[in-house]
Amino acid sequence: MRLHQGILQEGYNQYHANKHDEHSNPHGIINLGTSENKLCFDLLQKRLMRPDMLHIEPAFLQYPDWKGHSFLREEVSKFLSDYCRSPKPLKPENVVVMNGCGSLFSALAATLCDPEAKFTIFHNVTLPYYSEFHVALQLYFYLYFIVLVQPTGSDVRPFQLTVEKLENSLKEAKKEGLNIKALILLNPHNPLGEVYSSEELISFLQFAKMHKLHVIVDEIYMLSVFNEADTFRSVLSLDGLPDPQRTHVMWGVSKDFAMAGMRVGMVYSENRDLVQALDQLGCFHGVPGPTQYLMAQLLRDRDWLNSEFLPENRHRLREAHSFMIEELKKLDIPFLHRSAGFFIWADLSKYLKEKTFAEELSLWRCFLKHKVLLSCGQAFSCVSPGWFRIIFTDRLHKLQLGLTITLIHISKQHSSDPCN
Repeated sequence: MRLHQGILQEGYNQYHANKHDEHSNPHGIINLGTSENKLCFDLLQKRLMRPDMLHIEPAFLQYPDWKGHSFLREEVSKFLSDYCRSPKPLKPENVVVMNGCGSLFSALAATLCDPEAKFTIFHNVTLPYYSEFHVALQLYFYLYFIVLVQPTGSDVRPFQLTVEKLENSLKEAKKEGLNIKALILLNPHNPLGEVYSSEELISFLQFAKMHKLHVIVDEIYMLSVFNEADTFRSVLSLDGLPDPQRTHVMWGVSKDFAMAGMRVGMVYSENRDLVQALDQLGCFHGVPGPTQYLMAQLLRDRDWLNSEFLPENRHRLREAHSFMIEELKKLDIPFLHRSAGFFIWADLSKYLKEKTFAEELSLWRCFLKHKVLLSCGQAFSCVSPGWFRIIFTDRLHKLQLGLTITLIHISKQHSSDPCN
């Protein structure tokens, strides 16, 4: 945990202490490592400054229902029913709202696992994976977090998850005496950008039911699939979940609404005991009343979402992604060509002096020294040195500048020390 947290936090701290700004700090750090969408501030600023957002009432300034104000949970249930294409309306009483999906994941871990059990373990799906789950799992008490599924897929999907891999991994865990409690699915995947088909989702859920595992499905990038040829299918769109009492779906506004600073996440679960348990932890993870009002207003404004924000956001994502992949192609850098999320999983191993994680970390520190923050593969528990997650959701001139600085120094790799 400390390794993962240390690498990501080190870069993030340095970035915040020395942010690039073309006017006030032109030599600061350009952040191509943190998964934020910085493409749509103009759209959000215009919408958030409309008169209907300027509202306050006593309930907003008082202690709320810790699951979230009823007006927000009502809008969340309607929103998820529509955008997840649920076959029947989702119920507000199954919604819990907290200050971000990280908080939700921490609370879910605390409620689903037994703190007294020596081997209470969450089982993630595949390598690489979003490693901040480590931090969230251990907020309330120490929980083991293991990754057993190795990346042995095809050339087209080299990190592909299959039920066979899950079965083999579960057998190995049981041989070691480990108690697997839950399966975590990221769809779309971070950092790979993979989007699972409905057939794959059903097979994973059936596997979990067979072994009585809870499934936490993180769908925080569900509206950030920007290629019209790719179809995202939410777990909530399935006509009859294999085990609804053990299936819990998370979503939030940080990614799809480009509002990471708002800190609003939500989980939908038909498990009433779980919802009540989350309610007990809500006082530690509450969302301010005025923020809940703003979110409800956005969620109910379908005209703005459907005709302005979502199509323009997808267009800008597609445009920025196209720019980045063309630059990588020019350099003959291998990468996964996916159409979801804010990132490209790229293989920079040819720039390592040795194929080791020590060299990967050295290259990462080199980029950071020269004012470009990327995320290296070992921060995501990747088993092969040299992979990096590159964020493309920033303004074009920032991407161009960041790439230029990066390429200048990796081009020196074979002739001299690139960190000079």
